[in-house]
Amino acid sequence: MTGLVIRALDERDAALFDTLPDPLGTGRALALATHRPEWKRVALRDGRVVARAAWWGGPDDEKPLHINWFDLAEGEEEAGAELLRAGPHRVPYLLILPRGWREDPVLRAAGEARLRAAEAAGMSVLVERHQYRWTPSCGLPARPGRLVFRPEPDDEVILRVLRRIHSATLDVHALRDIAEGGPDRAARSELEYFHWCPSPREWLRLAHTPDGELVGMHAPVHNPSGPCVGFIGVVPEQRGHGYAYDLLAECTHVLAGHGARFIAGATDRTNLPMAAHFARAGHPVIEERVHLVPGSGGAAR
Repeated sequence: MTGLVIRALDERDAALFDTLPDPLGTGRALALATHRPEWKRVALRDGRVVARAAWWGGPDDEKPLHINWFDLAEGEEEAGAELLRAGPHRVPYLLILPRGWREDPVLRAAGEARLRAAEAAGMSVLVERHQYRWTPSCGLPARPGRLVFRPEPDDEVILRVLRRIHSATLDVHALRDIAEGGPDRAARSELEYFHWCPSPREWLRLAHTPDGELVGMHAPVHNPSGPCVGFIGVVPEQRGHGYAYDLLAECTHVLAGHGARFIAGATDRTNLPMAAHFARAGHPVIEERVHLVPGSGGAAR
């Protein structure tokens, strides 16, 4: 674009990234994430920042996992698209939005401008998700006491359970993994995430009925931003009994017992049963998130 300069940042000029106002007000959520200066880019026009993007990864990751900060000045959608096209890494984009953003004209305009710019850069929407945040003021959810929770140190056992859970899943990310690499890929993706998290692997628990029948598993974890519900899953033959609530309640108690002052969680907007369990367990929706992926393969909005 004529007059547009796209440049990387370093520690000397990192403050330039903060000169663009954000009408969505996503800084509160993004303040929990650490962005390396070298993984930031800005688009300048006449010396003024008109678009910016930050790629994010864990502290030990050599490459970023996704973009979670991208915004642009009014009327600068093509500048934003060019910034993404010129980015050094082809990774998903996680658009963080306030709860109910479509109901506010200002927030909707800002959110849709970012979506249009990302789509112009070749990305497509995969799924929209609810983001939850439990705090002690929400109160601990009641434990139904129907299940027995046990650790399982053998990763091969965990993989077998994950394959069973994902054989009939509603989770769009898992369905994408299954479409591209089969159930084993989806299972290994979950297990790799558990190992990537800095929390102890032994926090993961399998759940059984009192007579020993497998029900599912839950994974209370700490990711680099803090404690979160890493996974909740029920095997197909045990569904219809509301066991996902039992797993979520136990996961909440475990993390709270380890001193969590907040617990993050998420589920697809289309996964109405899991959304109902989050509501019952006292986890309020605080944000909405749109997951976009490079290239083709996303779902239509």
